[in-house]
Amino acid sequence: MKIQNPHDRFFRESMGNVTTAKDFLTHYLPKNVLQIIDLNTLEPQKDSFINQELEEGFSDLLFKADISGKEGYLYFLFEHKSYPDKGISLQLLKYMVEIWEAKINKEEQQQLPIVIPLVIYHGKTSWSIPTSLGANLNGYEELPKDVKVHVPDFDYIIYDLSGFSDEEIKGKVQTRILLTLLRDIFTKDIDELIHSILKCIHYLLELEDKQTGIEFLETMIRYVFSAANNLTKRDMEVIIKEIETTFPKGSEITMTLADIFREEGIQKGIEIGEAKALSKTALQLLTAKFGCLPEEMKEDIKKLDVITLELILSNIFNYNHLDDVKKIISY
Repeated sequence: MKIQNPHDRFFRESMGNVTTAKDFLTHYLPKNVLQIIDLNTLEPQKDSFINQELEEGFSDLLFKADISGKEGYLYFLFEHKSYPDKGISLQLLKYMVEIWEAKINKEEQQQLPIVIPLVIYHGKTSWSIPTSLGANLNGYEELPKDVKVHVPDFDYIIYDLSGFSDEEIKGKVQTRILLTLLRDIFTKDIDELIHSILKCIHYLLELEDKQTGIEFLETMIRYVFSAANNLTKRDMEVIIKEIETTFPKGSEITMTLADIFREEGIQKGIEIGEAKALSKTALQLLTAKFGCLPEEMKEDIKKLDVITLELILSNIFNYNHLDDVKKIISY
């Protein structure tokens, strides 16, 4: 089955591993932050604070660790949309409050733990949004210092992978592969993407445990074949041939994945074509019955899936008002 949110899965499977998370933090935390955190106490938490409306664009991971000798938390927010979200600092504040509320309500803690927010971004454009809550508050910078203390403000640590060079991508094998593929997955230059994929395949040779290498090979190839929609059959064959040469034991898994995603790509194309045809018919019949349709309704109908469109078409002569159609669209 095609992965619905491949960026989320790849991020969680990779960074959710304590060894990889610790390696990333070792190489990328600011020195003044790293020196007060005991990474040997790093422990993943099961909590997630992303709601359904935002999960297509964001993922999160929460880690507990000793900060300055006391229990604290590192909160990873991974933005896997193409472009940065201007409301990120407000979202982070909301999630941090939810973490604190959980500590009060579930664990009955009297003092709140330190939460350090980190944002990982891999979009098509560079991160140009201020990294503080205060920068988003109108007039905050003009306030006197003795007034600013009454207004909430914090900075988050941003990792804009789109601007990372190969030399800046450091760490162990899994960390380098994670950051390299996240950085390059949106590139329009398919040759550049394939070059990065082949480079990551060779990174796996550095692992002493070859079984771990094969397992992570499946993770990364599953991500690539699912997330890189511009890969052609020829591109897949180039990747598979490289794996056959480098990791003969992993080639069978890779070819199976390639067949699955190629078949699903064809099926997806059929579904999209069918939905377009049905939406066109629905618009024509609804216009004939009710006259000119609101532009917003037209756009909503164009986005509907095959099942919903078939439902509208089968009942079109039973509708007495456009509100009847709106109910189906919003259901």
